[in-house]
Amino acid sequence: QVQLVESGGGLVQPGGSLRLSCVASGSDFENAVMGWYRQAPGKQRELVAHISLGGTTNYADSVKGRFTISRDNAKNTVYLQMNSVKPEDTAVYYCNKRMTVGGVMYDYWGQGTQVTVSS
Repeated sequence: QVQLVESGGGLVQPGGSLRLSCVASGSDFENAVMGWYRQAPGKQRELVAHISLGGTTNYADSVKGRFTISRDNAKNTVYLQMNSVKPEDTAVYYCNKRMTVGGVMYDYWGQGTQVTVSS
């Protein structure tokens, strides 16, 4: 049973910073692509960033230059450093673990952590 537990969300002022963490259970973390997604009220869930097994990163255009995704395989943890946040970053942020086994892709999700950007 894969479990992903996010933490670090909260209320932050525009221009401020926040760091999200996601701890994954299991022994195969280093073989997974890890990502952060977000969903704002009334909108579809969207990709924020993901990081490959080798550390290659990819970001949504809306967060490039402001957010940084990183991973610590020894701690089974992925992080999202959020800088210069904007009100439009307000959303529930979800951690994602993606495994490909025998050509089949498996997605696992955390419960989400709320990020609210407001003065």
